[in-house]
Amino acid sequence: DVQLVESGGGSVQAGGSLRLSCAASGYTYSSYCMGWFRQAPGKEREWVAATDSSGGTSYADSVKGRFTISKDNAKNTLYLKMNSLKPEDTAIYYCASDHWFKNVVDGTARSWGQGTQVTVS
Repeated sequence: DVQLVESGGGSVQAGGSLRLSCAASGYTYSSYCMGWFRQAPGKEREWVAATDSSGGTSYADSVKGRFTISKDNAKNTLYLKMNSLKPEDTAIYYCASDHWFKNVVDGTARSWGQGTQVTVS
């Protein structure tokens, strides 16, 4: 079974930075597409960023230029570096994986982590 475990969340002041990690196990990590989503209280889950098996990336307009998605295939770990954080970035952040890139963008990914809380004040 695919397992995804997020970490790195926390509380930070506006303008600060955080780096989220998503440790993956149970499959050939390098061949999968990965994505980050977030869900704020009372709001629907929102796609944040995604990367394909070749390292190509895509971002939601709301985070473009501030967030960077990357992955370390040797460590089976996905990252989300978040800079210039804003209060509206406050949410639970989830990583997701799937064979297909569209699925880690449209939210239909097969595997999900449990989430990590990010609070910006």
